[in-house]
Amino acid sequence: MKAPSPAREIMPIDRIPDWRKRIERVDACLDRAILDRPVVWCTVWPREQQVPWPAPRPWKTVRDRWMDAEWMADRAYAAAMNADYLGDALPVTHPNLGPEVFSAFFGAELEFSEHSSWSVPCLPRWEDAGKLEFSTANPYWKKMEELTGALLARGRGVFYTGITDLHPGGDAIAAFRDPEVLAVDMIEAPEKIKAFLVRVNETYCRVFDHYCARLEAAAQPISSWHRYVTARRQYVPSNDFSCMISRPMFDDVFLPGIREECRHTGSSVYHLDGPDAIRHLDSLLAIPELDAIQWVCGAGKGPVTRWLDLLRRVQDAGKGVQVLDVHPGELDAVMQALRPEGVWLDLAGVATRDEGEALVRRVARWGKR
Repeated sequence: MKAPSPAREIMPIDRIPDWRKRIERVDACLDRAILDRPVVWCTVWPREQQVPWPAPRPWKTVRDRWMDAEWMADRAYAAAMNADYLGDALPVTHPNLGPEVFSAFFGAELEFSEHSSWSVPCLPRWEDAGKLEFSTANPYWKKMEELTGALLARGRGVFYTGITDLHPGGDAIAAFRDPEVLAVDMIEAPEKIKAFLVRVNETYCRVFDHYCARLEAAAQPISSWHRYVTARRQYVPSNDFSCMISRPMFDDVFLPGIREECRHTGSSVYHLDGPDAIRHLDSLLAIPELDAIQWVCGAGKGPVTRWLDLLRRVQDAGKGVQVLDVHPGELDAVMQALRPEGVWLDLAGVATRDEGEALVRRVARWGKR
């Protein structure tokens, strides 16, 4: 068990009286313990809106919408006010320019669609790797600083602001090279990848520390897209590119960097991205500093009850599990299969507050078994 986080000021959420208790449950969950019950996240969207959603503006391009910090902050405010947050759910958002923004900090360009963005490969030759440098003068870094500031200002007392979606390691280099090209590099140029990874991962640690310090100075807990909202420094390591390579390749090239991420962030929940990533699970479970696994079934690979043996395997290795998209009819099977300690449940398909509150009570009884 890790040492407890030092006590520090956390901004209260005005409309959620037990906000502190919810955060404390997540802290306990990361230690594979229970404060009074397992963590359960449940949001319900009533038909009546409390706050109108911000109207679209006359942006010239979809990129302009993504870059509109004031509009994004207004949207986060409306989302926070229009949902009911049950169990341990909290209104939380994160500044977002897509999953490859970390690579953009090095000079990669992003292209935007309505709902996501992707990077344009910018490293056609390994000889040019030295030209890719992180800089605080980078326009995407500056925009992320602006987005973070706008969310912190708009969310005061209403919602928490987290860290953007950072993908260092193999995913960063896949963005620079293109995943198919990097797959060939894994055979032809593994030492060049390893050398570049050192610089990429060192930069990630500095970027992570910067964002944590900024959130802590604003009395925020630490959170991101994975919705663990805690008083301690923590993040969600990942390597979606790993689905394309063998376990020996992964262990040789990427596993050391992932372990260093886990050491540096303090607490960590690894994003295991679907069935093709399972081949790496035992390697990940062997990382002493890793606290939990977030299991993502993948499109068409659910329901979650199909993967209960996998989740038990994670628990048997002494790690916590974040179980996503648990529908009400699946809850009993999940609770029968798993031990409650270290479990983070995401309830999906809950239609009303009464239904959600009843499900939370069922989880509470499970935790007292």
